[in-house]
Amino acid sequence: MVLEQYQRDFISFAIADGVLSFGEFTLKSGRKSPYFFNAGKFNSGASLAKIGQYYAAAISSRPDIEFDVVFGPAYKGIPLCATTVIALATAGNESQRDVLYSFNRKEAKDHGEGGSIVGAALKGRRILVVDDVITAGTAIRESMDIIREAGATLAGVVVAIDRQEKGRDSSLSAIQEIERQHGMPVVAVVTLGNVVEYLQEQGGELGAMAGAMEAYRREYGAE
Repeated sequence: MVLEQYQRDFISFAIADGVLSFGEFTLKSGRKSPYFFNAGKFNSGASLAKIGQYYAAAISSRPDIEFDVVFGPAYKGIPLCATTVIALATAGNESQRDVLYSFNRKEAKDHGEGGSIVGAALKGRRILVVDDVITAGTAIRESMDIIREAGATLAGVVVAIDRQEKGRDSSLSAIQEIERQHGMPVVAVVTLGNVVEYLQEQGGELGAMAGAMEAYRREYGAE
């Protein structure tokens, strides 16, 4: 695989900000992982601006995905959808476009404008969902329900990283299951394979991490 420059920049940025860290981490699944990705550490104005640019670059790499609205599921998806549409609107190249965005409330509002959707109306539009990661796929399935109930069409999903890791009871990853079950594309800014390739390119201390990552992928990697 060939790493795009925005992918290299994203991985370097995630490591520098402590979003992507290496060591031994016990995941919710009980598996011991040699790396951990914590999107919650994108917690400053500068980092949020950058992550929007990387999401926008990933979206622009897939011109086949046609959409009208970028949707951020509460809660982590809310700042992600906002920074992504800002990055798209200010790209300064052929990818620049002004896109609507919206997000949901966890609880419907019963006064004022009411409802659970904030921002652009979804009805009759093609919706691109942005979120940090897909682990079990629960949050994405909830977004699908919201979008369908609003009379809209799900165009695809964009996430920061695809762990390319099989589930407990399946040889497929959560992303692969969603793609196959619902017939829609899921785009990741980077995959685990991209991260391994980057580490190998860098060499030194980072390169030394690649072996553990490859071993983990051999044991838990999806088909």
